[in-house]
Formats: sequence, C-alpha cells, structure tokens
Amino acid sequence: MSTASVSTHILDTSIGRPAQGVPVALSARGSAEWTALGASATDADGRCKDLPALPPGTTHVRLRFETEAYLSAHRDEAAFFPEVTVTFTVAPGEHYHVPLLLNPFGYSVYRGS
Repeated sequence: MSTASVSTHILDTSIGRPAQGVPVALSARGSAEWTALGASATDADGRCKDLPALPPGTTHVRLRFETEAYLSAHRDEAAFFPEVTVTFTVAPGEHYHVPLLLNPFGYSVYRGS
C-alpha cells in the first residue's frame, strides 16, 4: 500500500488573495518521535508544490506555517499569530490537502480535496 501524501495552500481572507512567501515546515510521526521532513514556502498562488513525500508508516503529520513575517508585512503592528501549527492523522494511500485560511486575528483549516 502506498504512503499518504500532503499538500497545502494559504488564502489571506483579509484581502481575498493567496498568501505568498510564507515558510511551511512538514514533520511526520509513525510510532516514534516527530521527524522533520522538509520545508517550502508558498508561491504566488499561495501553494507549496514541493513538500516531500511521507515515509512509510506515517500516522501523524504536522504542518507549521511561519506566519509572522507575512502578517507583519501587511499590517502596521506585530502579528498576533507568529505561527500556525496543524497536526492531523493520515492513512496509507490517502491524499490530504490542508488549506489554511488566514487573517490577522484568526485562522481556520480544513481537509480539502
């Protein structure tokens, strides 16, 4: 059975546009501790198209979005959320698209398609 795969994108809901240049880190956990797999940054469409594959046996995934620089650059004050961390479970053979809907004072995530 193949491993799970992960993709993501960020939409800045305060301006109705993709959030470009946000660093994203991917980590995975099987039965042991968390392992950093790699990092990327969102492109002009707010997407990370080069996240690494998950290793066999992965059961939990963590996406860490480093939002501080992006939010601070689009506001006159410091970011309220310097980072957003999303942890979720995965099953072999499934694809998980996890969008982040971000604004200066709130965020939400969901499993997309």
